[in-house]
Amino acid sequence: MKIALFTDTFLPQVNGVTNTMRKMMDYFQRKNIEYKVFAPKYDDLAMPDTVEQYYSINFFLYPECRLAFPNFFRINKTFEEFQPDLVHNMTEFGMGIAGVSHAKKFGIPSVSTYTTNFSKSLKYYNLEIMEDFADTYISGFHNKNLLTLCATAGTEKLLRGIGVSRIARFSRGVDTDLFNPAKRSMEFRKAHGLENKLVFSYVGRIAAEKNLDILIDAYCKLYDMYGKKVALVMTGDGPCLDLCRKKLPYDTVYTGFLKGEDLAVAYASADVFVCPSATETFGNVVLEAMASGLAVLGADAGGVGENIRHGKTGLSFESGNADALCADMVTLVLDENQRKALAAEGRAYALTKTWDSVFSELVEHYCFTIYNRTSKN
Repeated sequence: MKIALFTDTFLPQVNGVTNTMRKMMDYFQRKNIEYKVFAPKYDDLAMPDTVEQYYSINFFLYPECRLAFPNFFRINKTFEEFQPDLVHNMTEFGMGIAGVSHAKKFGIPSVSTYTTNFSKSLKYYNLEIMEDFADTYISGFHNKNLLTLCATAGTEKLLRGIGVSRIARFSRGVDTDLFNPAKRSMEFRKAHGLENKLVFSYVGRIAAEKNLDILIDAYCKLYDMYGKKVALVMTGDGPCLDLCRKKLPYDTVYTGFLKGEDLAVAYASADVFVCPSATETFGNVVLEAMASGLAVLGADAGGVGENIRHGKTGLSFESGNADALCADMVTLVLDENQRKALAAEGRAYALTKTWDSVFSELVEHYCFTIYNRTSKN
């Protein structure tokens, strides 16, 4: 089996799509599945022969995605030489459009993955007027593929609501060796002044669409009650970093962007993880936090809400409700036993979400799509 992967975001960027693709490439290599990646070029970082990169510029709403300008003649040549059996479009823009176009031109099936709720993110940039256009574009793109893959039931419902018809499930996994309670570091806590404090953690893009206003409001209220008995660690970067520095308490810790072992240590060295975002299609950070042994608080919307069994693997609060989030924070400040119970159940749940099982299902989707396309010809 030969797979052509098209994506508008790629290494060295770190996000849900690139994390999934990195794991996918590792799996393909181990299973002797041939693949080619068609991706935007960010810099002069050396890439293996399995990756072709194309000129790109920043996408103004989401710098992790690029507006790429694929060279169709170059892609044609690669397709003629590689002869893929299937195209997998990981994103919906320049490279994704190229993937759809070349699948049609070469008469091979294509599947797509829906990972980002762009239309709902527009309101955070005062662009609500474009929501209908965005939904029309997204549905049109995905319906050009034989199958659209999404991670959760809620996302499937959203896609059907905007007219996407052929949908299957493609979940996400977590590396439970990397993200592990054993990575908890007293050195990390001491270096950031976190000793003898109950530490809340946020990991992700520091941007408006992550509902950080809810986290800011809730944590400031908590801080008014408990002061230096609590702490907040913000891990990530983004356009709202200055706003957070202005509105959050002065002793809030900002680690900047972290990855690998440094990120694993930052997770495990906290006590409670907070995910206020209501627009996630899955929420990889929730699984990473659970795997790291943290009690998790998450909005009851999108993929985050589906990964949390309230009172078991975490606590869900009403999305957009800072008072509800603050109340759950207070509960976990006061109840150490509940914190530990949630952390233990979350870790147990994360251990069931292996990447191999996820990609095994993905390959089944590939085989089904290729077979159906072949049987109809």
